[in-house]
Amino acid sequence: MKNIITVKDLCLWYGKHQALHHIHMDIPKNSITALIGPSGCGKSTFLKTLNRMNDLVNDVKITGEICYDNQDIFSSSIDVNMLRKEVGMVFQKPNPFPMSIYDNVAYGPRTHGIKNKVKLDEIVEKSLKDAAIWDEVKDRLHKSAMSLSGGQQQRLCIARALAVEPKVLLMDEPTSALDPISTSKIEELVSVLKDKYTIIIVTHNMQQAARISDQTAFFLLGELVEFNTTDCLFSQPSDKRTEDYITGRFG
Repeated sequence: MKNIITVKDLCLWYGKHQALHHIHMDIPKNSITALIGPSGCGKSTFLKTLNRMNDLVNDVKITGEICYDNQDIFSSSIDVNMLRKEVGMVFQKPNPFPMSIYDNVAYGPRTHGIKNKVKLDEIVEKSLKDAAIWDEVKDRLHKSAMSLSGGQQQRLCIARALAVEPKVLLMDEPTSALDPISTSKIEELVSVLKDKYTIIIVTHNMQQAARISDQTAFFLLGELVEFNTTDCLFSQPSDKRTEDYITGRFG
């Protein structure tokens, strides 16, 4: 299976605090990779390095290499806006813009220069369908996105991320603020989306990682302790710390 992202010897500091230590990881295309581990262990920090969101934080220093699609993302020739278009992000709390459902989804394509109404209509419909929310909102596209439930808002945010045609979707605990029914809808959706996209998901919920991911990475204190197929990692962990975490001895 072809790798879409290769991480070599990645270290990251916030000021003097080292948050990531020598991370190595190959992420296969069209797969779901789950990042698990206790709070504050570096999962979200790692996720945000993959589309350079950490550039927005003061006093960050990064060493090592991340190659996306055979390009070094830290190279001076990389267009960070294009990188973030291709490596999209969905956050923990649904964060729709205070505008209509339609304008939320059309926002990205418009900023990338698409102004044609017919084309925008097509993108909005396709993205909402891909995010499994079209049938619920097709009759109220021009109503405020804020009128949707939490679970619907999160699927709208996924549609908004899909509208610019990314290749990779980063998801930072996308279901932690949602009820069980909304959570299962997002999980079903993620499983369908991997046919078209590569998905990397941070989750606190080990059952969720076991249910939906192809490979799982276990982080602890800024280190990548273990990375393997999900079946292997959960059934035959090779590191005692992984076993202790997944059996609930700490975390």
